[in-house]
Amino acid sequence: MAEQTKITTLEKVVIRFSGDSGDGMQLTGTIFSNLSAVFGNEISTFPDFPAEIRAPQGSLSGVSGFQVHLGSRKVFTPGDKVDVLVAMNPAALKVNKNNLKKNAIVIIDTDSFQKSDLDKALFTTDNPFGELGLNDVQVVAAPISTMVKEGLAEFGLDNKSAVRCKNMFALGLVCWLFERPLEEAMNMLQNKFSKKPTIAKANIKALTDGYNYGHNIHATVSTYRIEGTKADPGFYTDVNGNKATAYGLIAAAEKAGMKLFLGSYPITPATDILQELSARKELGVKAVQMEDEIAGICTAIGASFAGAMVATSTSGPGLALKSEAIGLAVIAELPLVIIDVQRGGPSTGLPTKSEQTDLMQALCGRNGESPVVVMAASTPTDCFDAAFWASKIAVEHMTPVILLTDSFIANGSSAWRIPDMEDYPEIKPNYVSNYKGEAPWKPYRRDHESLVRYWAVPGMEGFAHRIGGLEKDYDTSAISTEPINHQKMVETRQEKIDKIADYIPELEVVGDTGADLLIVGWGGTYGHLYEAMETMQEEGKKVALAHFKFISPLPKNTGEVLKRYKKVVVAEQNKGQFANYLRSKVSGFNPYKFNRVKGQPFVVARLVEEFTKILEA
Repeated sequence: MAEQTKITTLEKVVIRFSGDSGDGMQLTGTIFSNLSAVFGNEISTFPDFPAEIRAPQGSLSGVSGFQVHLGSRKVFTPGDKVDVLVAMNPAALKVNKNNLKKNAIVIIDTDSFQKSDLDKALFTTDNPFGELGLNDVQVVAAPISTMVKEGLAEFGLDNKSAVRCKNMFALGLVCWLFERPLEEAMNMLQNKFSKKPTIAKANIKALTDGYNYGHNIHATVSTYRIEGTKADPGFYTDVNGNKATAYGLIAAAEKAGMKLFLGSYPITPATDILQELSARKELGVKAVQMEDEIAGICTAIGASFAGAMVATSTSGPGLALKSEAIGLAVIAELPLVIIDVQRGGPSTGLPTKSEQTDLMQALCGRNGESPVVVMAASTPTDCFDAAFWASKIAVEHMTPVILLTDSFIANGSSAWRIPDMEDYPEIKPNYVSNYKGEAPWKPYRRDHESLVRYWAVPGMEGFAHRIGGLEKDYDTSAISTEPINHQKMVETRQEKIDKIADYIPELEVVGDTGADLLIVGWGGTYGHLYEAMETMQEEGKKVALAHFKFISPLPKNTGEVLKRYKKVVVAEQNKGQFANYLRSKVSGFNPYKFNRVKGQPFVVARLVEEFTKILEA
């Protein structure tokens, strides 16, 4: 009888599934993440896609990965280094060699570690672990492909179809390793392959075989237990940033009593927003895929003129193409949400990797004085709130709003408690029915307090009007080229954006009161910066974090907060765009800067190291 496996209880663990693009690592990681969320664990995920669409099989450039960090308390990042690596081929092992913790468990498919496979991954010996200096890891080596083919012989699948189920064998082995029951995973597979029952049964069989393999041999390693957390009552799901963004737009439209329209064009990594909204026709959503980026935003502007709540989704290259149309929405003063899921650049750059390099484009990337609201979501689940707020501001203040997310939070996921919409504020469009002025209504008549023009939707009797891309007279709304009028309209459009600071929350600081160092960030770096702050606090250092969601305009108390601290460091995934912007807005502000532009998320350990140097300087 086999010796009883040792069970180790951990507070948190990081697992990475890695292999060729065709090895199903994204599906494997997603199912394991969902299982962990159902089990009650906090999770944070990081899908890492290859930049090449069809990289050669087994090559280093073709490695696809999915990393998940799960814990018994709140986790904020997918983790720096991994406790468990599933490496389906030698290339996956080599690409991830620097991501392994000491004594990490590495699961490999020995059938995919033959000489030809080693050659493709540019190994020069037949000992990949020795060649990489990985002498302190625990290796679980199994002929996964062979066992899968033998185990699925009863289904009559061809070799290629059978071997494609090997990711489920690996998933079963990991489920055994972390004491995850298989029933929920089986349900997920049945739903995914509901139209292909034989494939569903084959995947479930492979999953079960992997679990039993670990149980029978006890795999020479410990099994691990990550206790679930006690969550607030409610309905929970695992959601990524793109899906949460789509849901936020839908929620805002329902709250405002408006129809939602999305005019868009597919682009990595924003396409899932278009796909999600196109599947929500039952909620009255109209999502239209146009022939290019310019047509996408122009259809949205047309729908906005017609009275709909509108959005367009894109990434950095598409934002550049949309710039002239955004200027049209600025001068016409029409509500419009532009979602920019940032990716590595310039040009095509790193289409599947993540950066924060579009900030200045969002702030200034249009001709003329063309002010817009700029916001940034901070986590996958925060994308819901950010999209809701972006829609609310756009509609209530008759302005384009650029919402910045990034590839990291758009594709990454977290456990999300489905919110109660009664907890969200009303959205009240400034319709012309609100106009109480003594002078006859004109298209650019404004509310005196907010400077927002009154919105007349076509079809309202008595409110026929014309707006467009030429400058209008402040009083008559007729076309005007008068210098004094243009100056007044330019200043009014900017003042209208500045006044939005009166309607947004003030900047909050978390961490130590009277901290010796304030960490400042924005957008999708929130989790890494928060975890760095926590780590430093555990080391006895007094640190705080101020993370910005609202960028243009800035919260009203920004200057007061930033000047409160002797040392401030602005950390961002660009060459210092936000730090320089803050310097231009806050007199006398001169922060330290931490900048990385690698296409990968921050490494918490590196942040702690650099912030500690600044603190102790």
